[in-house]
Amino acid sequence: MNLQNKRILVTGANGFVGSFIVEAALAAGAEVWAAVRASSDRSYLTDKRIHFFPINLADKAQLTESLTASGGFDGVIHCAGVTKVVHTEDFHRVNCEGTRTLSEALMQTGTLRGRFVFISSLSVMGESKSVPTPNSAYGKSKLAAEQALAALEGLDYVVLRPTGVYGPREKDYFLMAKSIRQGIDFAVGFKPQVITFIYVKDLAQAALMALTQGQRGKAYFLTDGGEYSSRTFSDLLQQELGRKHVLHITAPLWLLRAVCNVNGRWAAWRGHSTTLNMDKYYTLAQRDWRCDTSATQGELGFRPAYSLAQGVKETVAWYKQQGWL
Repeated sequence: MNLQNKRILVTGANGFVGSFIVEAALAAGAEVWAAVRASSDRSYLTDKRIHFFPINLADKAQLTESLTASGGFDGVIHCAGVTKVVHTEDFHRVNCEGTRTLSEALMQTGTLRGRFVFISSLSVMGESKSVPTPNSAYGKSKLAAEQALAALEGLDYVVLRPTGVYGPREKDYFLMAKSIRQGIDFAVGFKPQVITFIYVKDLAQAALMALTQGQRGKAYFLTDGGEYSSRTFSDLLQQELGRKHVLHITAPLWLLRAVCNVNGRWAAWRGHSTTLNMDKYYTLAQRDWRCDTSATQGELGFRPAYSLAQGVKETVAWYKQQGWL
């Protein structure tokens, strides 16, 4: 994809997904502006071609001033957000209100010359296959952000709803790899589960495509096109890690709920966020993560370059190279 000399602003650029979008945009010839907080870790943003744009989505006055002085952008890819919080209401404050603040500031200052691409989540759907019915606070906050964009008159935007995103630098799936390396694979729920995935580099390419392709105001689901059982991912990890024998342990959902409840309360009391909490329980307990990607292929023109096996292989190799495993 050719974005030669296009000024692209990427929010959440220091994060797992954002850092790969930055790299993909640079490779496409764009002039990339990484929107990060002053305190953000920039370990994955070392390319000297990157321009930094200090951002605070909680301060609209400061944001408006910075955008006005920026010279404007040909496109914005907004992937800043939170996936775990100390207090549930923080999902809405960051994911929804942060999106609203940014999009309104861009429109009010006239600094967006092209399209606004919002990285949402398949979590907005919940168990539904037609109407968004999120069953988690995280999913509700992402849906509220989508609705805020739809309510902003004149905004040219596209929404991407990726399923489970994995790849180098990601830490939640890494915990599964670490456990399997130690010879234990944990799963939850005895009812069969259908899972979908998207490799982070494919997501990055889809985000760039959405800057110029796809229908204005429409949401597109992103997966690698496969549908998998709950064991597929762990079996691929086991293969790449060279583990001949792994103990597979399946915990009932009631036990997962109890653990998430207690762990979430304990973490909140200590003022920490945690991966295992009640909001995460609803995500882990969901049995069906399928979605229809026909519009993604036909209108956005996106087709994944990575199969799950290829993505896992590259991910595990990176974990090893970095000394994570």
